[in-house]
Amino acid sequence: MKEIYIKNIASRLGVKEWQVENCAGLFEEGATIPFISRYRKEKTGGLDDVEVAEVRHWKDVFDEMEKRKETVLSTIEAAGQLTDGLRSRIEDCTDSRELEDLYLPFKPKRRTRATVAREAGLEPLADMMYNVSVADPSREAGKYLNDKVTTVEDALAGARDIIAERLSETASVRETLRQIFNTRRVVTKATKKASSPEAGKYKGYFDYSEPLSRMAPHRVLAVLRAQAEGYVTLTIDADAEKCGNKMYYDFCQERRYPAGPLASHIREAVDDAYKRLLEPSITNEVIAQAKEKADEASVRVFGENLRQLLLAPPVGQKRVLAIDPGLRTGCKVVCLDAQGNLLHYETIFPHPPANEKVKSIQALSSMVQKYGIEVIAIGNGTAGRETEAFIRRIPLPEGVKVYSVSEDGASVYSASEAARAEFPDQDVTVRGAVSIGRRLMDPLAELVKIDPKSLGVGQYQHDVDQNLLKETLDNTVESCVNSVGVNLNTASPYLLSYVAGIGPALASNIVEYRSEHGPYKSRRELAKVKRLGDKAFEQCAGFLRIPGAENPLDNSAVHPECYHIVAKMASDLGVSTSELVGNEALCSKIIPEKYVEGDFGLPTVTDIIRELKKPGRDPRESASEFEFSENIHTIDDLIDGMELPGIVTNITAFGAFVDIGIKQNGLIHVSQMGVRHLTDPTKVLKLHQHVKVEVIGVDTERNRIALRLLK
Repeated sequence: MKEIYIKNIASRLGVKEWQVENCAGLFEEGATIPFISRYRKEKTGGLDDVEVAEVRHWKDVFDEMEKRKETVLSTIEAAGQLTDGLRSRIEDCTDSRELEDLYLPFKPKRRTRATVAREAGLEPLADMMYNVSVADPSREAGKYLNDKVTTVEDALAGARDIIAERLSETASVRETLRQIFNTRRVVTKATKKASSPEAGKYKGYFDYSEPLSRMAPHRVLAVLRAQAEGYVTLTIDADAEKCGNKMYYDFCQERRYPAGPLASHIREAVDDAYKRLLEPSITNEVIAQAKEKADEASVRVFGENLRQLLLAPPVGQKRVLAIDPGLRTGCKVVCLDAQGNLLHYETIFPHPPANEKVKSIQALSSMVQKYGIEVIAIGNGTAGRETEAFIRRIPLPEGVKVYSVSEDGASVYSASEAARAEFPDQDVTVRGAVSIGRRLMDPLAELVKIDPKSLGVGQYQHDVDQNLLKETLDNTVESCVNSVGVNLNTASPYLLSYVAGIGPALASNIVEYRSEHGPYKSRRELAKVKRLGDKAFEQCAGFLRIPGAENPLDNSAVHPECYHIVAKMASDLGVSTSELVGNEALCSKIIPEKYVEGDFGLPTVTDIIRELKKPGRDPRESASEFEFSENIHTIDDLIDGMELPGIVTNITAFGAFVDIGIKQNGLIHVSQMGVRHLTDPTKVLKLHQHVKVEVIGVDTERNRIALRLLK
């Protein structure tokens, strides 16, 4: 990777250049983000997974830019216009807009007014006018009359067209205007379509104005969506006269002030360049740049929400009764064993219109007893609140807990290829109920089967850059999976595919080997898996767990490449590896500095000792029960000042949405979270967090509920 790119990335991240260089080098060797951040801390100076992901993102960006530079340079060189100075500027460029500005004058383009003028032989006249080297343009223009240019005015107009295009393609002019436009206001005007009933959600953006630099990301995306759907028009309120004056002043400063008739021709060309070519182009660029920033902010929020969702507390391996609630169609009930296997399913009808309450109670009681149910999972969709209330009225065995589980994405999973492969003989309702139960047992293992965009935790996720969104979400899922670790003998191929260095093909091979030969007995057995070579083993081994393995380190985050270090630690303490693993007292006696060697420095040794104290520890918290207020069932039951329990269902840049047990979620605006000047709600709240809120506003017409966070 070029030094200019390394310097740029280091500056962006606020880290040392050697950290970026080593990290980029590891990527070129085939290393993954989780592996680098967890097992190569000496090489990167301890960059975390977010920083390592940023390095990879910008490395990919600059790799693409390098390819673009090759195209630009070859095109300009083929045209015979590549100078040493221009080559140097292009090669040293680290900004895509600057690169495109430099390329613009030489870029093959469609036929323009300037093209026609050049074909008519007017470029020499334009050059003299542009360089302020002609005193009387009209007299000079008379020399360029021909069968295509029959009048002096036509010749002057053609020359002005060439000058206007040249100005519009000048990098310094474009950058100056960008700076001006970025300080101006975005102005919207409502269209005729704005009077339609569907336009209500954009009402706040009709005849709206705000400085572009101050627009929050969610407002940028909302305005652009309103524009895309035809409800508003959008402009930047840059002053055309002032912009023209600035362009003319800069033009004159670079050369000299034109005198006499030439001045009016130059000024006319400047004004034409601005109004016809630059204003629409720069407006589009500035809006696109604002959208890029809004995309980045929104994707960042989406990624954090997804991380919190995937790392939600699991109840663990317990026997589960899961219910996908329904009214007319009944409640779909499934019973799962502690490994999530389907044991039984049936449908009950405890709600109107059937009202088979007694029969439903008998069926549920029988299932709880027969299958030794330990926990009950109830989907939070339609009839979820009523079903939970019904279940809580049934006498359950001591210790059986009831949980409300988010249904977001369950229907997507139930109709997916993954669900059909798991349950080819069951319909979508059974698959959906199984998904609800499994996501209570282990949210991470179940949710990786669902497209993250279907999980209901984003902000304008369909409007943002889809490539950036996919990159962020893939990195987030990969980070979560590898931070928790994966049981090699129970993990689905969907979960295994996110383990560092594996991917879908190897995941299938791993499961296939497990099916043919039985449970893995050691990590080294992975070497027998088809197409799983040394590099893949290096990347994945530390993130795979084998409970009950002969070597206890195979159920820890200690990488096999460091087993010899643990063996030496145990030997020095006079115990076996098995006796050392999990013994905090013994681990506390280890002096880390004694075991530093070669590529394994103090950070790695410290990580090893920490892992030996609590091997395979799950970083997630434990799941907890929750109950909504019994007195609230619809928005009409709400009164200002009420204090209610709730569950955070989504977090955006402007606030958090909270389920308080009715159809409509309430919003805690960022200003109502108890922290002054808060800009990031994720610093205060987490997805699915249990909170207490106060109702501070109810709009029944628009079904909106305003809340204040209490605790």
